[in-house]
Parts: sequence; C-alpha cells; structure tokens
Amino acid sequence: MPVGTHDQTVDDLLPAVVPVRFVAEDGTAVEPPEGYAAPADEQLVEAYRRMVLGRRFDRQATALTKQGRLAVYPSSRGQEACQIAGVLALREDDWLFPTYRDSVALVSRGVDPVEVLTLLRGGWHCGYDPATTRVAPQCTPLATQTIHAVGMAEALRRKGEDSVVMAFIGDGGTSEGDFHEALNYAGVLRAPVVFFVQNNKYAISVPLAKQTAAPALAYKGIGYGIRSEQVDGNDLVAVLSVLTEAVRHARTGGGPFLVEAHTYRMDAHTNADDATRYREDDEVERWESADPLPRLETYLRGRSLLGTEDIAAAHDAAEAFASRLRDEMNLDLETDPLELFDHVFADATPQLREQRAQLASELED
Repeated sequence: MPVGTHDQTVDDLLPAVVPVRFVAEDGTAVEPPEGYAAPADEQLVEAYRRMVLGRRFDRQATALTKQGRLAVYPSSRGQEACQIAGVLALREDDWLFPTYRDSVALVSRGVDPVEVLTLLRGGWHCGYDPATTRVAPQCTPLATQTIHAVGMAEALRRKGEDSVVMAFIGDGGTSEGDFHEALNYAGVLRAPVVFFVQNNKYAISVPLAKQTAAPALAYKGIGYGIRSEQVDGNDLVAVLSVLTEAVRHARTGGGPFLVEAHTYRMDAHTNADDATRYREDDEVERWESADPLPRLETYLRGRSLLGTEDIAAAHDAAEAFASRLRDEMNLDLETDPLELFDHVFADATPQLREQRAQLASELED
C-alpha cells in the first residue's frame, strides 16, 4: 500500500498569501502569480457559454420551486465560476463527488437536467446513474462524500487507472470531522484526489468567522501534508488555472491537493431560508459587483474573444434549454412507491421485506 512521505517542506504546501487572480472585478487583466498558466482562449469562451446556461438553469430551478415542481432547491447563483471550472478541469474518465449545491456543475458535466432535479422533486433515488456519468450522488449530509471520494481515488489507482477524483465541499463542511478524516486518509495514501472548497461565506446562517479562526480554509490542508491553494472564486480564469494545476498534480503522482475558492452565495441557502435574518443587503450588493459572469464577459470582450452576436447566441441557447427543462418538469412523475425498497441492500433484509409487504398491502386497500 502506498503511504505518504515526509519529504515535503511547509513551503511546498502553503497557499498564496493573497488568493490567485487573473482578472479583476472590473474585467481587466492582472498579473497572476508564477506557476499558473492561463487557460486556452477556446476553453474560456466555452466556459462563458456554460456559465450563461448554468445561471439560466439555476434561475429556472428556483422558479420551479415556486411552482411546486420542486420540493427544495439550493441555488448556486454567483458560484458559477467554481461550478464550471471544476468540470472543465476534469477528463471524462475522472470522477466528481458533488454536494447538494452543485447542480450547475452536474448539468455542465452532461448529466440530464431532469435527472439532476429528480431527487429534489422527490423522485427516484439519486436521479441519475453514477457509474455511467462518473458523478457520485449529490450529497446532503455535510462532508461524508469527501471520505467516499478518497476511497474512490485509491480504488482507481489500485485498478491501474490514472483518473482523478474531485470532491466539492462548502465552507460549512470543513467544520465536520469527516472532512478532516478524509484529508488525513488522502494525505497518508497520497491519493489522486482534489478537495475543492467553495467558501461562499455562510453555512446556512453561520458566518465563516464563527466556524474557524484559520486565516483561510486553504490552510486546513497543511497539517495533513496536502498541497493547498486559495483562489478568487469569482474569477473563472483563475479558478480554472488553479484547478487544472491541482488535477495535474494529483494525476501525476503528486498526491492530493486542496483548493479554496473565495466566492459568495447570492441567494438564500435554499428557497426555505430567509437570508435577510442574518446578512445585510449592502453585503450582498458588494458581492453583486464581483459577479463572475459579467466579469468574464467583460474580460473576453476586451480581448476580442467574444462579440455581441456570441453573447446573444449564448443567451438564446440558454433560453431554449430552460424551455425544454420547463416542458419536461411539467410532466407528472409516474412513480411506484414500492421502489423505495429497491437498491437499499444488495439482498433485502427480513425487516425490509416485511416493510415492503406492509406497504404493498396498504396500497392494495
């Protein structure tokens, strides 16, 4: 079994003192730190298209909750740079372990949007096939997916694959014991896994300052021997550059990598949350000025990589996507309540069979 080494120095592991940035909030280029390459122009234009579509998907999903088509929806508006960059940094044979707030990433990964929302509307199990999509089920319990991600990464390596696993997690999840166990496990095994922390400043209503005294969440990896970095999470160019390096590091035997992206949750925790009870409007307005979508659009326009027609085409495609999603989500689900008992265990236990029989009897009455 491969085990961790102690030949790394603290300097090898430390994140930048200031989050990595390529593009300022006004869309102008800034000088990035050494060690990070700018993504290809074609990749940035594709990222813009996906961000436009992702935001439209997010708005549509939020509207579906108001129409009673979804039970709940955790918006990621304002975090699209993280969602899209995370997907673009991966190959098709890599694995993604998402949280409940990462629906935009799943859609960008190619998972059917109706299947992405199936769980949130009370439908069938996780809604999609993890083995086919190489996307683990969206995880509602905080941080449990991080341990699963490390296990998957180690399993892939033992099978001789050079695939990488990326585990998304929020700032609140970093306060969970499972997160620290996963870091320790990954560090010892030098597993090919990237921990991607989207620090959106709140764990529901709990601000970051009440969760940790660390100068940044990126420093959480140091004690476990994990190379770490922090990045401006609303700068798509920077996030994609840093995550591309993190994935390369993990894929080529460098071991795990932890990336903290500083971003912001524009909307409430979910449609059931009242964010005005714990944050001020002027705070939200300040972050609106750092919105990742217009920032990237301004940057690409300034470099003549994006024109008015390109922008219009991206929005038209997003509207068509949203229209198809509405039509499909307006179809009533055909459900079989007995499917609740499918796939709970490989072989149903006597108790499970008894419960299934009891429900079947009630349904016949």
